Amino acid sequence: MTINIDELKKKIIYRSNYRGTKEMDNLLGSFTKKYINLLDKKDLIDLEKLLNIDDTNLYNFYNGFKTDFKIKTNKVSNLFKNFKFNI
Repeated sequence: MTINIDELKKKIIYRSNYRGTKEMDNLLGSFTKKYINLLDKKDLIDLEKLLNIDDTNLYNFYNGFKTDFKIKTNKVSNLFKNFKFNI
């Protein structure tokens, strides 16, 4: 299966900005905007997987709290964990 990078980026941008909670919309939208054009195909797929995690667990992961399951450690999850969100 061939992955269209531009379509994947559009899907990721949409998903990161329309999460369900305004706080996560802002956090993930800012994160995606900063990094999306710096990621390769594998990283984009990892970002898409990260965005499939529910807001509560992503929020907890970002803030160093306990999550309901282990979130895979990779370049994208490390970038997200260390992302400094400025309002």
